[in-house]
Amino acid sequence: MRFLIAMMKHETNTFSPIPTDLKRFRDWGLYEGEAVVRAYRGTNHPTAAFLDLAAEAGAEVVTPIVAEAMPSGPVHRAAYAYIAGRILDAVAPGGIDAAFLDLHGAMVTEDEPDGEGTLLERLRQIAPGLPIAVTFDMHGNMSERIARNATVINGYKSYPHTDMYAAGLQAGRALIRALKGEVDPVIAWGRLPLLAQTLRMGTADEPMKTLQAMCRAEEQDPAILAASVFGGFPMADIPDAGLSAFVVADRDRAKAQAACDRLLDAAWARKDDFVYRHEPLEQAVARAKAMTDGPIILLDHADNVGSGGTSDSMTVIAEVLRQGLQDVAVAAVWDPAAVQEMIKAGVGAEITLDLGGKTDMPAIGVKGRSLRLTGRVRRLSDGEWVVRGPMYTGSKVTTGPTALFETAGLSIVVTSLHHEPWDTGILTSMGIDPHQCRYVLLKSRIHYRAGFAPIGKATVTLDGVGVTTSDNALLTFRNLRRPIFPLDPMQSAPRPR
Repeated sequence: MRFLIAMMKHETNTFSPIPTDLKRFRDWGLYEGEAVVRAYRGTNHPTAAFLDLAAEAGAEVVTPIVAEAMPSGPVHRAAYAYIAGRILDAVAPGGIDAAFLDLHGAMVTEDEPDGEGTLLERLRQIAPGLPIAVTFDMHGNMSERIARNATVINGYKSYPHTDMYAAGLQAGRALIRALKGEVDPVIAWGRLPLLAQTLRMGTADEPMKTLQAMCRAEEQDPAILAASVFGGFPMADIPDAGLSAFVVADRDRAKAQAACDRLLDAAWARKDDFVYRHEPLEQAVARAKAMTDGPIILLDHADNVGSGGTSDSMTVIAEVLRQGLQDVAVAAVWDPAAVQEMIKAGVGAEITLDLGGKTDMPAIGVKGRSLRLTGRVRRLSDGEWVVRGPMYTGSKVTTGPTALFETAGLSIVVTSLHHEPWDTGILTSMGIDPHQCRYVLLKSRIHYRAGFAPIGKATVTLDGVGVTTSDNALLTFRNLRRPIFPLDPMQSAPRPR
């Protein structure tokens, strides 16, 4: 047997000004051929699970490409054509017995609002009978084209996404059972007119905790091969954005649809719980200042790289400085120019920088605004380290040339490449022990919990400025299907099939 194993991942924030070209994929992770196996075997990824299953089955592996980029704006057409083309070309000659795809589910390109649905549809056109297993991120904006063109679908059930390998193993095993004739997968799906907010999707919290527990309970039925709730990605102005559910059953479509409906009904009953409640920034920082038992986690969630933020919005940092919080580790500000200034000055040098604020955000009407700060260059690094925590375990990270800048009680990690701080390595690689800090200020939403929740004594969410805002009033949706809650008042929830 010959198994195709490939990855194409990007969470597209259509409001983000950060371009997504092929270089952005190469900066985070793009490998081809044999390099795929070297880069991903032994890591906590669906791709690693697919490789292990292929070895277990004694199958020959075809690995045309794995490509992932940090969330940002729509994927450039040339980048999409290259990545998707590598996958399609590997199938075109024939001789592939099954495809195992590690996708995201929220990829928007310059030409296509449904990047994954387009890829699957084109695969089906080339090889109509090809068995295809796909894993998706829990924040996928799922579509009818995805449902129609896959054989097995499975989503992550944890946020932070610490179960990526497990999700791949489950999807891959179901497809291999189908290849052996043991099962005949059928897919049921549905979606809600519900634009759930990312800050309300943590699986340690309600309502997603209960919904994912329901998925696991459905899977206790031997006839249910996979059950998934996708919270969706709300920073995408596309028709398919929103919460959905998929259930894969063995032969019994009615059973799959009944399970899918139970998941959707439970989600709609808790729709109000998917809406984030705001707190004024000044008030939240003052509340954090009054806390005494650290480390205290401060979340600059509106500028979260992991959802397409620029990572150079300085609003929250400015307020923390204004209120005089001390012993604050910050991860991280994206400012390649500032890093080069610090490299030129050298370790130990005192320097005045116009830090951050280099990026305009026209989608929310914000001009970039730097902070002029005087401080000391404490450390310089190539920005390369390996994740040891529970999310992306074993993966090599590069933040490019990176510097540690100390000013007025803050130790700020400044990077040349975007990175969301889900692992403590972003600090420890720069000589900071987060256990010893009073405050840890992170440009993150929920993923920070993977590495930092175990050390945090409290968490304070800070409503700053950025294109990952949780304030829907700041965003202009032109392409989103309407009506949709909470943008529109709704009581009933008709579900398209």
